[in-house]
Amino acid sequence: MDDSRPLFAQVAENIENDIISGALPEEGQAPSINEFAAFYRINPATALKGVNVLVDAGILYKKRGIGMFVATGAQEQLKGARRDSFSSEYVRPLLAEAEKLGIDSAQLTQMIAKEANNS
Repeated sequence: MDDSRPLFAQVAENIENDIISGALPEEGQAPSINEFAAFYRINPATALKGVNVLVDAGILYKKRGIGMFVATGAQEQLKGARRDSFSSEYVRPLLAEAEKLGIDSAQLTQMIAKEANNS
């Protein structure tokens, strides 16, 4: 973890990434707080705070005495939130800049297709 965001937010995002990728499947058990803390080399209280962000959002849920589990529908919920964020953070600014430069939607689509083919 190496960005300027709080560690608990980075933990939450990494867990989200594992859910989106399927590494943590829906209704599957998530690692324990101590396992997260050891993996990320952070204080267990920080790991707990990151997990609780996801519990509060309904992404993870607790089974008393057993542990944390990924909620049904969590993957699609996270993908939807990420799509919305992607649109506001990348697509809207892209469209605004394209408009300033006089690039119409057909030209923009062509540019995106060309870049996609080069990657």
